[in-house]
Amino acid sequence: MSIRFDDQVAIVTGAGGGLGRSHALALAARGAKVVVNDLGGDVSGRGGSSEAAEAVVKEITDAGGEAIAHGANVCNAGQVADMVQTVLNKWGRIDILINNAGVLRDKTFVKMEAADFDFVMQVHVMGAVTCTKAVWEIMREQGYGRIVMTTSSSGLYGNFGQSNYGAAKMGLVGFMNTLCLEGAKYNIHVNSLAPMAATRMTEGLLPEEALKLSTPESVTAGLLTLCDKDAPNRTILCAGAGGYARAVIYETDGVYLKPDEQLPENVRAAMDQINSPEGQQEFIQGGQQSMKFIGKAAAALGVKM
Repeated sequence: MSIRFDDQVAIVTGAGGGLGRSHALALAARGAKVVVNDLGGDVSGRGGSSEAAEAVVKEITDAGGEAIAHGANVCNAGQVADMVQTVLNKWGRIDILINNAGVLRDKTFVKMEAADFDFVMQVHVMGAVTCTKAVWEIMREQGYGRIVMTTSSSGLYGNFGQSNYGAAKMGLVGFMNTLCLEGAKYNIHVNSLAPMAATRMTEGLLPEEALKLSTPESVTAGLLTLCDKDAPNRTILCAGAGGYARAVIYETDGVYLKPDEQLPENVRAAMDQINSPEGQQEFIQGGQQSMKFIGKAAAALGVKM
């Protein structure tokens, strides 16, 4: 088995450095025509320059690949539309979107201003929404698309000082979960990558030896499995330092309380059983939870459904 992207067109946002650069180079090395999108700001989203994106394009073309740079702000629908139209004019299709662009504005919640919370949500969530919306109909019409969201362990599990970043990154998982359902019949697969790598965003957070192990390339190896023709759908792949795992949200089987038992004291008393992993399930749509609870109630009360 060889994972290739020949004759496919990929947009990688935030591709001027770090993980995005690694993703763009790897996609190009395996045959993709790559759009290197980067606004060129610093890690907090301030400033802007086309130099980083142009440098990545040069790396790709010097190696014999095809690439163009575009400095669209992922939060600006007009600029994103221009990027997409530029790609269609040049290559006629868009097969892959890697929503990688992101910023950090870390502070404890008590010290964080609403503007910093909003800005991080805008870039990560609405940036991904804006770019995905711009390519969604194209992928539907061509009957093929691969989209990857970039989530984070900060969203999946929490991280001190990152309430804005964590909320945004978990929001992307919810976005993925619904797009998987809506895109499946059009052969659009949507997955999420939870990366851990030595980039501008992790400088000063990990010891030097740990950073040496945490290469962007090791994460990109996982990314490529989420956007090829045989990619899974609705997978959260965690990747870092050569380790790869899947994060899954399970729901425990729980308990049923009859109408006259539905009191907070009884819910608290049943917590051990509510917490028990025995019989837990991975749901792939919200209605499954509803049917589980309704089924338990109907069985206990002898109601035929």
